[in-house]
Amino acid sequence: MASTLITHIGELATNDPERPGTLGAVTDAALVIEGRTVAWVGPAASAPSPDSVDSVVSVAGRAVIPGFVDSHSHLVFAGDRAAEFEARMSGTPYAAGGIRTTVAATRAATDEQLTAHVGRLVQEMQRQGTTTMEIKSGYGLTARDEARSLAVARQFTDETTFLGAHVVPSGPDGEPGDPTAYVELVTGPMLEAAAPHARWIDVFCERGAFDADQARTILAAGARAGLRGRLHANQLGPGPGVRLAAELGLVAVDHCTYLDDADVAALADSGTVATLLPGVEFSTRQPYPDARRLLDAGVRVALASDCNPGSCFTSSLPFCLALAVREMGMTPAEALRAATAGGAAALGRTDVGRLTPGSVADLVVLDAPDHRHLAYRPGVPLVAAVWRSGRPLGPTAGGV
Repeated sequence: MASTLITHIGELATNDPERPGTLGAVTDAALVIEGRTVAWVGPAASAPSPDSVDSVVSVAGRAVIPGFVDSHSHLVFAGDRAAEFEARMSGTPYAAGGIRTTVAATRAATDEQLTAHVGRLVQEMQRQGTTTMEIKSGYGLTARDEARSLAVARQFTDETTFLGAHVVPSGPDGEPGDPTAYVELVTGPMLEAAAPHARWIDVFCERGAFDADQARTILAAGARAGLRGRLHANQLGPGPGVRLAAELGLVAVDHCTYLDDADVAALADSGTVATLLPGVEFSTRQPYPDARRLLDAGVRVALASDCNPGSCFTSSLPFCLALAVREMGMTPAEALRAATAGGAAALGRTDVGRLTPGSVADLVVLDAPDHRHLAYRPGVPLVAAVWRSGRPLGPTAGGV
């Protein structure tokens, strides 16, 4: 089993709860990788001898952080909605109906075209420091197209989510679809086709999509099929989704833009992770979620990209992190933790999103002395190198 000592780390963000501070940071640090996992972490002065490892890498005072964990993305699609974005920037409000445009393009695409497109987006994410990503279906909305979307996603990650309950598709002549019949399809033949390729099931619980009773029915069917539940909720306005997620003890509920005191209390009491997606608000000009309110109430918070062709076509978690600091009341350390350990918690994982002995050796070398530069220098490609499962993916910005 090959071993590597990474040394001369200016600041190492470990997310170790046993170490002080939001990030459990160690200055003048080093770490040892054995195989695909972290074997040792601590001050460089106390590191194992270089003679005891197979290779030594100096990062010359740069910061090292855990790889980003993007717990919410929609990468399996075809086409784009740039015209919709342009219209929105000119004053047309965002609504969920634009999803149907992408559905038509995705159904028409071949498996090979979808796979190539997802591969390009995954590489884009990795170049920006994302080492674990969740990928949803939701642009097929037939049993066949949802299953093949998930089969494509499964080539890139085990964190795949069945989102057949994205919207109710239109009828063959463009007439409104039948919600009751569609829920029966989602919980029957579509779920049967999709479940072998998925770990999670999700529902867009929102006006223009699915109500609380429909969401409850779909999540219950998913649970019987062995899929863990999550929800899109409270994105477009107040609604019952966040409290439903808390009531059901879901691992995570995503968006959480419009919350009242009862929603916040329910999240704090349940332990359900509130996944915030500031790229959406940037792209739709809706109000940003109040992360400060959630953190002060003791709610666990994650940050994710929600990369999708309609409401948020960014794959950059560093960009989302900078938005969270600028617009949502988070400190740079809180935002970094939310995009790493927070994202891992939203996926029910403790093996990623941290750099502690036994964790997967997913790490990012920043071309900066500490984590604050991620928000301090927004839009600047600070990712110098990315390691995934103990192996470098290659130099990106500064190179090491």
